[in-house]
Amino acid sequence: MPHTITPLHQHRGSDRADETADAFGTPDGGADVAMVYTCPMHPEIHQDRPGACPKCGMTLEPLIPAAAENPEDIELRDFTRRFWRTLPLTVMVTVLAMFGHRLGLLNMRVQSWVELVLSLPVVLWAALPFFARAGRSLLNRSPNMWTLIGLGTGAAFLYSVVATLAPGVFPATFRSMGRVGVYFEAAAVIISLTLLGQMLELRARSHTAAAIRALLDLAPRMARRVRPDGAEEDVPVAHVHVGDLLRVRPGERVPVDGVVVDGVSAVDESMLTGEPIPVTKRSADKLIGATVNATGALLMRAEKVGAHTVLAQIVAMVAAAQRSRAPMQRMADVVARYFVGAVVAVAVATFFAWGLLGPAPGWVFGLINAVAVLIIACPCALGLATPMSIMVATGKAATRGVLFRDAAAIEKLREVDTILVDKTGTLTEGKPGFERAIAAPGFTEDEVLRLAASVDQGSEHPLAEAIVRAARAHGLALSPPEGFESAGGIGVRGTVEGHAVVLGNTALMEQAGVAVTPLRAHAELLRGGGASVVYLAVDGRAAGLLAVSDPIKPSSFEALATLHAAGMRVVMASGDGITTAKAVGQRLGIEEVHGEVTPADKLALVEQLQRAGRVVAMAGDGINDAPALAKADVGVAMGTGTDVAMNSAQVTLVKGDLRGIADARLISMATVRNMRQNLLFALIYNALGIPLAAGVLYPFTGWLLSPMIAALAMSLSSASVIGNALRLR
Repeated sequence: MPHTITPLHQHRGSDRADETADAFGTPDGGADVAMVYTCPMHPEIHQDRPGACPKCGMTLEPLIPAAAENPEDIELRDFTRRFWRTLPLTVMVTVLAMFGHRLGLLNMRVQSWVELVLSLPVVLWAALPFFARAGRSLLNRSPNMWTLIGLGTGAAFLYSVVATLAPGVFPATFRSMGRVGVYFEAAAVIISLTLLGQMLELRARSHTAAAIRALLDLAPRMARRVRPDGAEEDVPVAHVHVGDLLRVRPGERVPVDGVVVDGVSAVDESMLTGEPIPVTKRSADKLIGATVNATGALLMRAEKVGAHTVLAQIVAMVAAAQRSRAPMQRMADVVARYFVGAVVAVAVATFFAWGLLGPAPGWVFGLINAVAVLIIACPCALGLATPMSIMVATGKAATRGVLFRDAAAIEKLREVDTILVDKTGTLTEGKPGFERAIAAPGFTEDEVLRLAASVDQGSEHPLAEAIVRAARAHGLALSPPEGFESAGGIGVRGTVEGHAVVLGNTALMEQAGVAVTPLRAHAELLRGGGASVVYLAVDGRAAGLLAVSDPIKPSSFEALATLHAAGMRVVMASGDGITTAKAVGQRLGIEEVHGEVTPADKLALVEQLQRAGRVVAMAGDGINDAPALAKADVGVAMGTGTDVAMNSAQVTLVKGDLRGIADARLISMATVRNMRQNLLFALIYNALGIPLAAGVLYPFTGWLLSPMIAALAMSLSSASVIGNALRLR
């Protein structure tokens, strides 16, 4: 299928460059710029300082995480401290409320005071951030789940305080065992559970920042600058400017994007391309910042620095794609807003209806029933409906080698109809392996492999390692090479057993004056099968060739057959040459193949499919896949790949086996079905309980629902949700 890929530079914009500059320096090098903070639930919120979201009260986090401590890490420590310091109090007040009257250790009036004292730190200190968020939601007229939590726990606590301080205002019907029923334990338990949920959520959110930080860690901190007088000095990368001459020594990372001025070396660009084979760089060749200089020394001229480097743009694309995943949460906020409004309206109507129309003492009955409405409407069951299903499902999925990032990934995966797969490391093993040797007349295949492996013993190139490994596996005796010479990344030379041996690509054979025409047809056939080919010459004449390829994972065939059977459209995108990519695609039965694609190309391909109405899953394993993984509706990372890929994805296949996607889709469908059932249970309890708590049946039956029964109903609703979620096991 023909397509248009937008080049990386066309994705740039002044806003994105500014947002990224704080991590990489200004676009032209130099001092850092101000940090930008945003809300994970409302990405349209931007401000230049930390704080709380004006819409939902959630702590703002950096748009592009930097080396500084993340505000959400501070919040996680704060919530953890509040949780553990007050958990013993919650346990004590709960045990006392459940068993105190049976033990008979305290007078029931005294027990109410003890419960009040125990619950005060939980409600007034541990829950302080929740009440603050609930208050802001009301001030900003943006009710959400914090509003419900604040109203529910606040109503239970205030009612209990009044019942303890002034029990005489309540009718005798609300007295039991010598006191008016109190619900301090309900408020304390809700607060402790909410703190625990927030701790789990903050830990999950930290993985998003980890993806960006892992990318930032690739960028070197220092560069070796060559001054006009020839002297060299080490300077921070942030102080490098366009036009500066930089020295890159073997084993060092290229500091910024630029061009080679002098030197020849093999550069590992796998962080960008995902391909394991280093690329030879000579004068006038382009260099990408954060790639690794493998062998020789290079002198380069800086062309792009700061926020304009390729790595900086990848960081910006990952961050922008991550922030775009908010529609589901916004929809949940809208539902919560209507739910909160309805509950508050019913509680207010109950209070005034009883006060104006009910029997004496009407206003007391109105207060009690209004509190019962708020307690039974407390979002415990609604809050547990999704997390319980997710907790059980993620545990089950983990035993199958599938790790889900969050509930959104589980819910979305069942809708996926198109999967975009990377080749290297996803469909293939991700490391070169020896395929076969072909001998010219006068030589044997074992002899070709033995001589090639002998001369390659002096090389650290991945192709050389594959050849040496294969020769040893065949039990061939290798001879040490003499006069070993690396030919600038295009091959090697040396003397083996008195014979001049040259091993390399076509360019090296031409330099050595060796005719490879008789072997060219074999070479093209092997390349058509997805292999890399190197020629062997002995004493000036062609002796044979060797094919090294990245083998396809055996599981890939079954995985793709399963995906096709499920009606999935499979598209392959690879940084490999189009001939190799198509050859692999043909073997796997993939009709739509894109070769020689960059990270920006993969991202653009995901966007193109999404604009066409497709729900896209992206499967990859490399840093180059990170932007597409983050932008896709569901990103699927191979557990055998890079940390950046796994942190950018919503699903990780621990074993690196693409067959896990089929398991993940089945788990997704079962989990979503279970979540809907849980929500239905919770809503049924509210639909039946709220009218009963409001006293709708009183004129007909004389029934009133005390807050105690309301709390019991709330507990039963939570128990039913938990029990149903456990069925997922």
